[in-house]
Amino acid sequence: MTDQTVTPADRINVVIPLFNDWQAVGLLLERIRAVVEPTVQNRLAFLIVDDCSVTNYDAFPSGVGQSLSILRLYRNVGHQKAIALGLAYLGSLPDQYPTIVMDSDGEDRPEDMAELIRTEAANPGKVVFAHRAKRHESLTFRLFYEVYKTVFRILTGKVITFGNFSLIPARQLRRLSHVSEIWNNYPGGVIRSRLPYTAIPLERGRRLAGESKMNFVSLVLHGLSAVSVLIDTTAVRLVLFCVLMASAASMGITVLLYLKFFTNTSIPGWTSYLMSSFLIVILQAFLISLLLVFVVLSYRTQPQFIPARQFSDFVERVEEIY
Repeated sequence: MTDQTVTPADRINVVIPLFNDWQAVGLLLERIRAVVEPTVQNRLAFLIVDDCSVTNYDAFPSGVGQSLSILRLYRNVGHQKAIALGLAYLGSLPDQYPTIVMDSDGEDRPEDMAELIRTEAANPGKVVFAHRAKRHESLTFRLFYEVYKTVFRILTGKVITFGNFSLIPARQLRRLSHVSEIWNNYPGGVIRSRLPYTAIPLERGRRLAGESKMNFVSLVLHGLSAVSVLIDTTAVRLVLFCVLMASAASMGITVLLYLKFFTNTSIPGWTSYLMSSFLIVILQAFLISLLLVFVVLSYRTQPQFIPARQFSDFVERVEEIY
């Protein structure tokens, strides 16, 4: 394979995954025209990844950016996979440009695009994420989101404070499209890829139209997909936890046996139940550790989905709007 061709930054691709949010994306384009300075706006080339929507657009605002195309998928694959397919499609093109990933609902504020561009210029080669300094979701959602970040840090040892809104440098796009982990979770895939990245604090906007499809179940599934990207690290940490639990249970059994056979201390009647509980903890820790080892070995031996190689199987057509 020849080296990718990185062209001058006279163009910036914008990947927008979408499922039925045609009204919101139309308002998003109008807002981009209203708030993004012309020097940036004139460089934007939009690629809407239609995740097999059951509805279609009525009309789009014209003349926003250089071009607007729709990547039509054969089937619904979900938000994260749609992003991966959009990046893989752009990575397959002869010329490579900086690429912004943003949602279609307007919660990724168009006025922040310039800040992503400036930050990447100051940190060449780094993927730039938007760290959410302020959010507008309900208290319940924010609470569970904090729980998700805490659990992610405990299980993986990594801190994730950002979502999809980001800018990928031109020279990193094709590399990232060969990272299999972005198929499950785009931010987690970037972390796993070991490509350099940074994050800047940006306020999260409000949805422009319709209702958010993110609920408790969606948030849990999103969290599990992010953890699954770092399954090796997660499995090792869980095995270490099981070893600690088994060690603590073994110490408990040792103390009980010592008290029974080497001291005159009166042993309560429930001691046998306590010892049985310790033995059950040891057995469960062993079985969980064994299961985790097999899961990791199975994961390592299975062929990985590489978006750059297999994205065309999901693409129905590319529709150029202007």
